[in-house]
Amino acid sequence: MPGSGGRAEEPEVSTAALLAVSGVSVRFGGIVALDGVSFDVAAGAIAGLIGPNGAGKTTLFNCLSRLYECDSGRIVFDGRSLLDVPRHRIAALGIGRTFQNLALFGSMSVLGNVMVGRHCRTGSGFLANAFRLPSVATEDQATADRARELVHFLGLGGVADATVAQLPFATRKRVELARALAAEPKLLLLDEPASGLNHEDASALGRLICEIRDRLSVTILLVEHHMNLVMSVSDKVIALNFGRKIAEGTPDEVRAHSEVVEAYLGVAA
Repeated sequence: MPGSGGRAEEPEVSTAALLAVSGVSVRFGGIVALDGVSFDVAAGAIAGLIGPNGAGKTTLFNCLSRLYECDSGRIVFDGRSLLDVPRHRIAALGIGRTFQNLALFGSMSVLGNVMVGRHCRTGSGFLANAFRLPSVATEDQATADRARELVHFLGLGGVADATVAQLPFATRKRVELARALAAEPKLLLLDEPASGLNHEDASALGRLICEIRDRLSVTILLVEHHMNLVMSVSDKVIALNFGRKIAEGTPDEVRAHSEVVEAYLGVAA
């Protein structure tokens, strides 16, 4: 993990955006994973982050989640520097995330997994839980009610009590999404949500992503190799290659950008 000491002077960032990434660089030894990457995501937007394998997309997500430290640059979320926030406080701050490799509790039910996602929104302490004070029961009921709402919102009502390990892969993807939403994020980071899905399931996922933004007022940053999905749902697209931003703009602008074409096809546009 890169060290955090000796950062260069932090560049200016936009204060109007919900998320502002400015001049972020990350190095692993002699490997430059991110090289001065900057972009903004406005509140209420869906932004797509694309690039070939090894472009730096997951490294950037790990910086936003505070799993990695930046060597230089600045990340501001909702007016606050993320670099000052301990990683265990990221969810409570308002950032939710799914992972390319599912990280669910396979032996638990769908509802149980979603309830786990509410943990950062509960306030009962150790003693209150140990003595089962009335406030704990009230909080537990509120957690269960909200989890059921999300289960039904994501079309999982019929399997709410099913064990997650027994469910099809596409269904488990929705369970992880419901769990991330249970923390009531302002910003949702989706890491390869269409990975492993067939065309029909990916199309349904695209509609669901737009519905989440519209109905739950969640801003979304999406890392995805499924180009049709990214281009159909995103308000703006940021393209990376070898850790460097090579294009940013509307889906049509980025799709036609010469460096993006070359990065994906290996030939000059």
